[in-house]
Amino acid sequence: MEQHLKGKYDAEIELISSGGGVFEVTLEDKLIFSKKSLGRFPEHSEIDDLINQSLV
Repeated sequence: MEQHLKGKYDAEIELISSGGGVFEVTLEDKLIFSKKSLGRFPEHSEIDDLINQSLV
């Protein structure tokens, strides 16, 4: 996913390793996806959709 996002968006993408199965995506210091909160990984294009919605 990191490579996909780096190739698609002109943005700084950083993968931060963590423990406990945490998977979170932030955009401009705003949390846009949290596996911990939702109890699941994102769907195929969900992160792209969330990024696009946030950039509007």
